[in-house]
Amino acid sequence: MCITILGIESSCDDTSCAVIRDGVLLSNVIAGQAVHEAYGGVVPELASRAHQQNIVPVVSEAIRRAGINSSELSAVAFTRGPGLLGSLLVGTSFAKGLALSLNIPMIDVNHLQAHVLAHFIKPTADYHNEPSFPFLCLLVSGGNSQIIKVNAYNDMTVIGQTIDDAAGEAFDKCAKVMGLGYPGGPVVNRLANEGDPSAFKFSKPNIPGYDYSFSGLKTSFLYTLRDALSENPNFIDERKADLCASLQKTVVDVLMDKLRLAAKYLGINEIAVAGGVSANSGLREAFEDHATRLGWKIHLPPVAFTTDNAAMVAITGYYKYLDRDFCPVNATPYARVTSKL
Repeated sequence: MCITILGIESSCDDTSCAVIRDGVLLSNVIAGQAVHEAYGGVVPELASRAHQQNIVPVVSEAIRRAGINSSELSAVAFTRGPGLLGSLLVGTSFAKGLALSLNIPMIDVNHLQAHVLAHFIKPTADYHNEPSFPFLCLLVSGGNSQIIKVNAYNDMTVIGQTIDDAAGEAFDKCAKVMGLGYPGGPVVNRLANEGDPSAFKFSKPNIPGYDYSFSGLKTSFLYTLRDALSENPNFIDERKADLCASLQKTVVDVLMDKLRLAAKYLGINEIAVAGGVSANSGLREAFEDHATRLGWKIHLPPVAFTTDNAAMVAITGYYKYLDRDFCPVNATPYARVTSKL
């Protein structure tokens, strides 16, 4: 009997729904929210309202594209957290209503665990390129920068994480002060490809263990702009590409230094990357370089699965369904993350 999971993702500003059957992706629909661009960041109240408008058409379209009837669904998986509570409430409430109406179980999914398991999404039934356990995963996004030891789909431990800003947040904030708009990460990446990564030196944190810190880097970047602008008001416009290239190189170096340290200490050479920042070309090139120099077996997710999407929620739900790991109908969303996924 086929196992067909419908996944719902609504942790931030993207409303997404996907359908996976026996591990194979049938559909993945995402509705973004351009309204936040004018504010330079996600506005929680606006995000939750947009989710309410988007969720019915997004779910309907995902089912239509999958070529199935809702009666064929085995379970409904949904992002329970971490994320924006208002946004999570929309997805959680819809999942409850759908599961009750179809008399099928609900499966709660940790958003960060889902990012890691995006590597197990199968585009076709004969696809076999997923990581082997145990492996390390560098999870980098606008809200999280973590090194995760993955022993199994349901056994993940965060061994290092940011103590302040995340890597994606550093990109966005530095882009904002340069007037590059929101989200700034992709713009920084594009301009970095045109600049000199050695043009500027920004401070790197000296944090013990495997933890990250990007607040000092952000401050160093701001001070560089302040001092240069006092002498040349056109400094940013004239050196924008070099600033982006140097910023990107510094962030990537910080990320890879700790990841390399963890891989060596744990003796693991199967290394994956996940999250929105994993689409960054500089980070991907660094992974390729480490694979060549250090013999890492690397796993880079398709760009479509780097940002928030329901396909990763559905695949996580699929594995939890195999263990009959369901959640009660009175489950409530949570905003914060723990060290155990």
